[in-house]
Amino acid sequence: MKVKKFTAKTMPEAMKVIRSELGHDAVILNSKEVETGGFLGFFTRKNIEVIAAVDSVPTVKVPPRKEPPRREVPLKEIPKVRQQSDKATTPIVAPQVQSDLVNELKQLKQMVTSISNQQETKGKEYPEPFQQIDDLLEEQDVAERFRLEAMKHLLEKWYTSDKQKNTEELIHDDLYQYLQSRMTVPMGGIQYDKKYINIVGPTGVGKTTTIAKIAAHCLLKQQKKVALITTDTYRIAAVEQLKTYSKILNIPLEVAYSIEDFKKAKEQFANYDLVLVDSAGRNFRNPLYIEELKKVIDFNDEVETYLVLALTSKFKDMKAIYEQFQLITIEKLIFTKMDETSYYGAMLNMILQYGVGVAYITTGQNVPDDIIEATDSTVINAVLEGKSYE
Repeated sequence: MKVKKFTAKTMPEAMKVIRSELGHDAVILNSKEVETGGFLGFFTRKNIEVIAAVDSVPTVKVPPRKEPPRREVPLKEIPKVRQQSDKATTPIVAPQVQSDLVNELKQLKQMVTSISNQQETKGKEYPEPFQQIDDLLEEQDVAERFRLEAMKHLLEKWYTSDKQKNTEELIHDDLYQYLQSRMTVPMGGIQYDKKYINIVGPTGVGKTTTIAKIAAHCLLKQQKKVALITTDTYRIAAVEQLKTYSKILNIPLEVAYSIEDFKKAKEQFANYDLVLVDSAGRNFRNPLYIEELKKVIDFNDEVETYLVLALTSKFKDMKAIYEQFQLITIEKLIFTKMDETSYYGAMLNMILQYGVGVAYITTGQNVPDDIIEATDSTVINAVLEGKSYE
């Protein structure tokens, strides 16, 4: 069997070449679309790659056997011959033909292995050190869309500048500046433009502990008069935990079981600089609750809402949680559990995907410590260096 690979612009053109070289008895083994030419993955052309084969085993002609002259044997001299059963005969293949078949099979195996290796390495086409940067971003779980945009920017800058001066450090700096230019959203903690900070989030992200850290930060470091309201009455343990923190910090706490309770708490804390509201996440997925709360509080002029997300969650989970709170405007995010993971690309993904800033990042369980105000540098350095700020 003779196997050969052909490349052409179209399948009809490939078939024409195959018939001219292998004849009309050729058989198509495999065909696929491939990209050829170009530079660094750009300006490539699409062609058809076809693997064809034809049976090239020569026919072995066996010369007619010459029979010896027959002699007459008397009947009594003919020996009795035992009748043998018919047996399947094994075809005889010439040694040279067998060797050719083995070589053809080896070539076919090498071709299949080569195709498999090409598929495994597909996409690894950036020159060093660009490939290292792409691998780093992929390891940090930066979404493919944002990785491709970053690599396109870096390669375009490299191609239009003095390539001799583009060291790994300079390319790394270019990436930092590019990511910084993409993060045009407000970053950082509470600015006290609005009195009420409504903090929402799913169960298990450390929302109550985070509220205590923010309260301590505003009280002790910024000398603000702080109060607490909790509407998360579904979890009794959370209410008791927040009561403990309020006693330690010596700040008031009101538990609101209804809209009327919330209205009373608002009147009670009229003279305070900041009121942190620990809200049950399920309430803010209820349109009726939102409408009732809007009668008590002005979401436009009085309230900012922060959504708490755990960095131990997957980016897909974060997107699902964020989209569950579409009934209200999320001004900023708070990321928790930075100390419990080494992958921080989800922070960058959320900022670029939804155009939302980050207020705080928590780095442990200690209150009032283990919380930092987020900056673009905090997020970028965490992604590029793969380390938390403990």
